[in-house]
Amino acid sequence: MATSATAAAAAAVASPAAAPRGAAVAAVARRGFVSFGAAAAARSRAVRSGGFSGVRTHVAAVEQALVQDATKLEAPVVIVTGASRGIGKATALALGKAGCKVLVNYARSSKEAEEVSKEIEACGGQAITFGGDVSKEADVDSMMKAALDKWGTIDVLVNNAGITRDTLLMRMKKSQWQDVIDLNLTGVFLCTQAATKIMMKKKKGKIINIASVVGLVGNIGQANYSAAKAGVIGLTKTVAREYASRNINVNAIAPGFIASDMTAELGEDLEKKILSTIPLGRYGKPEEVAGLVEFLALNPAANYITGQVLTIDGGMVM
Repeated sequence: MATSATAAAAAAVASPAAAPRGAAVAAVARRGFVSFGAAAAARSRAVRSGGFSGVRTHVAAVEQALVQDATKLEAPVVIVTGASRGIGKATALALGKAGCKVLVNYARSSKEAEEVSKEIEACGGQAITFGGDVSKEADVDSMMKAALDKWGTIDVLVNNAGITRDTLLMRMKKSQWQDVIDLNLTGVFLCTQAATKIMMKKKKGKIINIASVVGLVGNIGQANYSAAKAGVIGLTKTVAREYASRNINVNAIAPGFIASDMTAELGEDLEKKILSTIPLGRYGKPEEVAGLVEFLALNPAANYITGQVLTIDGGMVM
């Protein structure tokens, strides 16, 4: 990471699961049992008439339907930005397969985003796609409205969208600086501000920001990207403090080198040099980052975690 030769590879560094049914499901199920409890005498007569098996099957079917309906109502609504490939795609798929209703955001890769959505639906989940630039306030507002119009709320926001424009500082144009800051940092600000307005009303929500280890340690040739990711980390901690009283958890994940199309194209010598800086001796997988996102978003064990930066980097930063 300390040489300019690795700058291109560092674009892969953080660049671009089922929620518990809970008391409501149990309550609905109990209401289902109670509704049939009043027919106990009828069931007794059915037993005497030899029709118990049919009634029992019917009761079981209705109870199952009640539980399924409650689960659908409870399924968390999630927005994942930059979800057409890489970490974003893996995250959208993990959360969708875990039972969430997922808005798959993309900027240009509409075909890939549709494929992600279809894969979620094929697993029994619900998903919609939304094309929009999260660095533009109007696009962000439209994206939030799309989720609200479809599902009525937003429970989880995963800020993943990002770009790189790598070059040494002495050669960096202002436009290269600004493009990265606008999407990677301002985009997180805009999405977070819009989502928290919804989460505040119900005093509940989870926000997970995908940062990067370069936001912690820097990287040659990535002044813009490192600054943006460091900004995301500072933003995460501040928002966590501001919204803790509203029961909104805000955390950041800082991935290291994650396998991608870009890392697959690196030469053997450069790859060896990069891997030598990683104690575990390999690239991370997008699915491993997605697993951490899923934990923070859905697992009750994560409810007491907020304002934290969790590195997932094979031991690069320790």
